[in-house]
Amino acid sequence: MGRRRGVELYRAPFPLYALRIDPKTGLLIAAGGGGAAKTGIKNGVHFLQLELINGCLSASLLHSHDTETRATMNLALAGDILAAGQDAQCQLLRFQVHQQKGSKAEKSGSKEQGPRQRKGAPPAEKKPGAQVHPEGVELRVKNLEAVQTDFSNEPLQKVVCFNHDNTLLATGGTDGHVRVWKVPSLEKVLEFKAHEGEIGDLTLGPDGKLVTVGWDFKASVWQKDQLVTQLQWQENGPASSNTPYRYQACRFGQVPDQLGGLRLFTVQIPHKRLRQPPPCYLTAWDSSTFLPLRTRSCGHEVISCLSVSESGTFLGLGTVTGSVAIYIAFSLQRLYYVKEAHGIVVTDVTFLPEKGCGPKLLGPHETALFSVAVDSRCQLHLLPSRRSVPVWLLLLLCVGLIIVTILLLQTAFPGFL
Repeated sequence: MGRRRGVELYRAPFPLYALRIDPKTGLLIAAGGGGAAKTGIKNGVHFLQLELINGCLSASLLHSHDTETRATMNLALAGDILAAGQDAQCQLLRFQVHQQKGSKAEKSGSKEQGPRQRKGAPPAEKKPGAQVHPEGVELRVKNLEAVQTDFSNEPLQKVVCFNHDNTLLATGGTDGHVRVWKVPSLEKVLEFKAHEGEIGDLTLGPDGKLVTVGWDFKASVWQKDQLVTQLQWQENGPASSNTPYRYQACRFGQVPDQLGGLRLFTVQIPHKRLRQPPPCYLTAWDSSTFLPLRTRSCGHEVISCLSVSESGTFLGLGTVTGSVAIYIAFSLQRLYYVKEAHGIVVTDVTFLPEKGCGPKLLGPHETALFSVAVDSRCQLHLLPSRRSVPVWLLLLLCVGLIIVTILLLQTAFPGFL
């Protein structure tokens, strides 16, 4: 068997830092840039149309949204609204997809003579903020509200997350404060100090609980601005060592086949990089007691990002050395791994949605994970469907085995029965 590889879907003209997929339209949204430095590297948000062509998933650029001097470092998606972390601010964007009327007729006519245009007629006027795909799909992007979300000496928004009904979003950054905002007005409704030092990640549960992880080695559970508890991953983890660990990422995920069930997942990494690096760890938590259920090592490569599939079945991991992996959420066992798929730090991973356009795009595979990195590439990682034997076939084989055993005994020992 050859070495497993990811499929390169797209290469942007700038480093990529954030990635989301819209389940309704099948748009893959990738963002990044070179920042404010005058290096000639652009900043933008690219909207890619995912399509299944001859059984292979492909992506084509539908629209490029220029973010001027601000690189987008993190993204959250709620319907047709994007929350983009750009330097110290959060910028809301609204995107809309329109199917141009008459595009099918133009497409059929183009097979022989190309697009017809009346002689002397001026070219169609392009609307500001709109871009038309060759197949007649138009996408418009509009800047909505923006607000400063971090106020440290070197302010930077590190993470943004919507709540379950998309009416609020929470932000965290280098000043250690969590701020909660109304959508789409970005009116601040809550602010509190969550960590000493920067916030690394945060996630919102459907019951209003907020989990934050920071560079102060703490992972905290909050109900509004009240501390509920602090996570202690080593209670059910490896034996204590002299190596200090900090929490790198946290995500809530559904429990498959359990209505309303919820799990919390965290990643723990060594705080300092050593010549012989100790392992990183994945932990699954009970979302009601916030006690650790199980902890597993996920290798010696430092984990950079975490994603949970829509049903909570799979976990996706990216590493600082460019590797990508898929784990089973229940057992924390690894199913898929590509070493140095990107060759440089993986900045974000996300699964293909399991609703909306997702099943049609997935084809015969069990799941699909997308990854982006500083190398400007977006890669696709497909997990083939695991073969399973039907229960009726197992029962039939057991019955057949019993019959064969009885016949062999009867042959070897006449009068056995």
